[in-house]
Amino acid sequence: MKDLIKSIAQALVDHPEQVEVTEIEGNQTSVLELKVAKDDLGKVIGKQGRTARAMRTLLSAASAKIRKRTVLEIIE
Repeated sequence: MKDLIKSIAQALVDHPEQVEVTEIEGNQTSVLELKVAKDDLGKVIGKQGRTARAMRTLLSAASAKIRKRTVLEIIE
């Protein structure tokens, strides 16, 4: 899951070397924290949050396959 979000985010931003994904695992749920450069924050979120929503949809579909809930948080 971590690699999926990282590769998507790196494709969207101008500074792919500054993309960081941290995973916090729990029993049933994992939280992925995505950090990008300040300039690229708008590109990751998208207009009205559409890009972020699409990334969350992909993540939930992929995590449903392994029967684990994964949440994406975009850190400023």
